[in-house]
Amino acid sequence: MDRFSFLNAAHTEFFAQLYDQYLENPDSVEPSWRSFFQGFDFGMETYNDENGAQYSAPAASVSSVVSTPVDNSKISEQLQKEFKVLKLVEGYRSRGHLFTQTNPVRDRRSFTPTLDLETFGLSSADLSTVFDAAKVLGLQPSSLAQIIEHLRKIYCQHIGVEYMYIRKPEIVEWIQDKLSINENQPTFSSEEKKGILNKLNQAVSFENFLHTKYVGQKRFSLEGGETIIPALDALIERAAEKGVEQFVMGMAHRGRLNVLANIFGKSTQDIFGEFDGKDYDQEYFDGDVKYHLGLTADKVTKSGKKININLAPNPSHLETVGAVIEGITRAKQDKYYPNDFSKVLPIAVHGDAAIAGQGILYEIIQMAQLDGYKTGGTIHIVINNQVGFTTNYLDARSSTYCTDVAKVTLSPVLHVNADDAESVVHAIQFALDFRMEFGRDVFIDLLGYRKYGHNEGDEPRFTQPVLYKIIAKHQNPRDIYAEKLLSQGVIDGNLVKTLEKEYKEDLDQNLEASRKKELTVITPFMRNEWIGFEQVSDKGMLEKANTKVERATLDSIIKTVSNLPSDKKFINKITKIVNDRQTVYNNDAVDWGTAETLAYGTLLTEGYDIRISGQDVERGTFSHRHAVVKVEDSEEKVVLLNNIENKKGNFRIYNSFLSEYGVLGFDYGYALANPNALTIWEAQFGDFSNGAQIMIDQYISCGEDKWNNQNGLVMLLPHGYEGQGAEHSSARMERYLQLCARHNMYVADCTTPANFFHLLRRQMKTTYRKPLVVFSPKSLLRDPRCVSTVDEIANGEFQETIDDNTVNKADVKTLVFCTGKFYYDLTAERENNGRKDVAIVRIEQLFPLPVDQLKAIIALYPNADDYVWAQEEPKNMGAYSFMLMNFDLVKWRLASLKAYSAPASGSYTRAKRRHADAIKMVFDNTLFR
Repeated sequence: MDRFSFLNAAHTEFFAQLYDQYLENPDSVEPSWRSFFQGFDFGMETYNDENGAQYSAPAASVSSVVSTPVDNSKISEQLQKEFKVLKLVEGYRSRGHLFTQTNPVRDRRSFTPTLDLETFGLSSADLSTVFDAAKVLGLQPSSLAQIIEHLRKIYCQHIGVEYMYIRKPEIVEWIQDKLSINENQPTFSSEEKKGILNKLNQAVSFENFLHTKYVGQKRFSLEGGETIIPALDALIERAAEKGVEQFVMGMAHRGRLNVLANIFGKSTQDIFGEFDGKDYDQEYFDGDVKYHLGLTADKVTKSGKKININLAPNPSHLETVGAVIEGITRAKQDKYYPNDFSKVLPIAVHGDAAIAGQGILYEIIQMAQLDGYKTGGTIHIVINNQVGFTTNYLDARSSTYCTDVAKVTLSPVLHVNADDAESVVHAIQFALDFRMEFGRDVFIDLLGYRKYGHNEGDEPRFTQPVLYKIIAKHQNPRDIYAEKLLSQGVIDGNLVKTLEKEYKEDLDQNLEASRKKELTVITPFMRNEWIGFEQVSDKGMLEKANTKVERATLDSIIKTVSNLPSDKKFINKITKIVNDRQTVYNNDAVDWGTAETLAYGTLLTEGYDIRISGQDVERGTFSHRHAVVKVEDSEEKVVLLNNIENKKGNFRIYNSFLSEYGVLGFDYGYALANPNALTIWEAQFGDFSNGAQIMIDQYISCGEDKWNNQNGLVMLLPHGYEGQGAEHSSARMERYLQLCARHNMYVADCTTPANFFHLLRRQMKTTYRKPLVVFSPKSLLRDPRCVSTVDEIANGEFQETIDDNTVNKADVKTLVFCTGKFYYDLTAERENNGRKDVAIVRIEQLFPLPVDQLKAIIALYPNADDYVWAQEEPKNMGAYSFMLMNFDLVKWRLASLKAYSAPASGSYTRAKRRHADAIKMVFDNTLFR
């Protein structure tokens, strides 16, 4: 028996009413009807709201789908067919991207189920049948053949679109409406087509020129992906029309030189000078390879809009720059357009192997909608070579697409055939419109190929012989497009030759001019943001900065940050903590947290912005900061630093998500773009920064040397041996000190709140910027010995060294040098033993090492004959190796734990015993490790 026979006596209007009743309460309808409507659900589009709850929005109501009068005896069959067509539409929308013509050099992988009619219970016999289901596509009732043709044009040509996983109906509807315009097919005027061809010619001719003039030299050719040049050109032009004023772009080495020349307008004379290997015109930096360099340019669009474009420099750790450009973008947005993030557009260009394989991408993606890190949407473009170095794409990922990470943030993805220039430009314009409409990320997967090996000297046929036979015979995108335009009558047969000849002549002239120059000129990245700042040597870094503050200013700030709003309720403990700031201030015994808060407050009154981010920084991992407090009943945030009288700067503090690599990269970028913002990243525990080691090695420690970029980022790394095990003791001081050289960064390990106060202020009060690594305390945050007077804060300065003023220097036989929290352990032992012949000198700044100050201190102890470097870290860690290389003023001995592979023991008892042994060595020179 036909299981839909119950429909025979019914009318379509009744179906509609009954279906509405079913949607409201499924249990209220008769079971057979409920079963039928459950079958209808495949014609519905299912969404999740922001809370994850599912709900349905019908593509069309029953009454609209079945609006053509039919015989009741045939209604069952007709409805079933309509539903099957709806299922077909759903299939193309969800899976059409799997069956596109987007791969220019390989056959597509096969996927099942297919989009064949039989998959949906239809057949060729239905092709001429007219279906009302066409209305869900914005069509009039149409034959099945017409519906399929429409769907194939939208979803299965040179652009494949993934979006049906998006949970917001308004976004899905916007995308579907957008795709329906011209059936997702490009429509450009003859002039626009000629413009695309011109940019394509520049891209192709540039690569051909370099391949001829610099045979075998690495340049990481764009060939196979040249259509990104007209796409970027169109993106920037169209974005400027939509109000974007600044662009921040990051990309790996593939195609970078082409982008610099043909999008950013970098002088090809300078590029040729880099190819010729000339020395640089400055001594302050050693530079980097040509395909890692960045550029900032001011440009006027074709329509006369003035824009600022930035391509960030980056190392060979390909995706690292993605985090950096997000930070740069956010800094520009906060500084220039705090109420309209759409004005600054980040563009991230990836490689297919890198976007799939490098974990920082996941961290960057997870930033996209977070308050502290969002940038109003990034346009991601993948130059998909379908091979990573020598690794086939099938060995490079488990996911179907390299862009599947986009689904984490429910971002749409457009897969585009890189041979079809118009489709590429069309897709990039879609991506821009989406970003500007919704402020969200969007991805373009530009499927092309790599003409040569990983570099131009590599032999790709070693590992992909079949693929490279195909590539060797494949036309470049310019010639493919020129033939298309020629067949359309848009251009004549001589245009491409003319364009190529003119462009090559210009390159020849610049090459000749370049070879007359003796030195290569490197233009600093974002130098417009750094006007008024100078570069200094390590000698300049040791010069004193005036960090004093008027006492009245401190009095005003402490009053503000010590008083919670009286009309709000807070838990008693937080009320006491905040009130105690005034107490310790009045008692002239300022603790670490209060001194830090005062440092921020004073800088805010002087017009500096402050940004702090990291895991749990609002409260502070060790509950010392409380920059943000919560109202007990509502969890409303209260930020007392924002209430400071005469505040001229902005205070921003954000608890980060559980990321080190991505967040530190973001904050490095932020500091790079705003030297007048004190930008701080705090690790939850010091050695958690291990997860961001690439950022530290490749950017923070050497960005000035490689790219002429100063950066004032502060890294706070909690450090100290308190028996908390291997992962919660050491910030790996030795690693940072090993990276120190010349004038690259500051490394400090302070022992007093006042010194930390002046250290933070020094970051802003100099005329230059250097990264600052601070090994910050844990137990000292509440140690009653670790306090400072208000006068030390108001009228002091940062002390690179602190001499021992508690001893008679003539009585001293043993002169001990140490850093950080270990000082307090040593002074306690000295007091216990009644040793008056031991002086303990603190080195608060390890790099640049204050050698002259140390000489002067040593000279004050005429009778000392036993010199000690003391550290709580094992011998192979801490500052010992650094001191061996840099502290040769006296012959000294080591007092420390012996070498270990792990920073500390997991046993509190064992750790305490070892710590005591290290202390004993300081006071007994017969004990050696």
